[in-house]
Amino acid sequence: MRNFDLAPLYRATVGFDQIADLMDRVLTETGTATSYPPYNIEKTADDAYRISIAAAGFSDDELAVEVREQALIVTARKAAEDEARTYLHRGIATRAFERRFHLADHVRVTGASHVNGMLNIDLKREVPEALKPRRIEITNGDTVDAVAVEAKEVKEVN
Repeated sequence: MRNFDLAPLYRATVGFDQIADLMDRVLTETGTATSYPPYNIEKTADDAYRISIAAAGFSDDELAVEVREQALIVTARKAAEDEARTYLHRGIATRAFERRFHLADHVRVTGASHVNGMLNIDLKREVPEALKPRRIEITNGDTVDAVAVEAKEVKEVN
């Protein structure tokens, strides 16, 4: 695997630390990424997403979903195993796991549900009004009166 030195990016830019950290994290996690448990990420609307994690064998009490420092952390800890059971074949993995998803700015978790062995986590991107594009009305005159100029919201076109 190639190693990339991001030091020139840090030296030549200001305010792009999050992008550089994201690139650094992705490049270092590529070889060590675990595939358990399997999951899907789907886009359910323009600003809505759903993460579905296969959590077969876990009850609601054994699953935890938490948001901390722009990261969605899903953990599962199985209660004590029943020692009286003797398995001839054990194909359903119920080992403990922790799965992290780094969330973009203004993305928040709106809910989570556990149905038929699938843990579904709904997310929504909510851009604050101050960051939405606005159309500024152009007036005809030599001076611009700050009170007379009214900003109107512009609808995004995808």
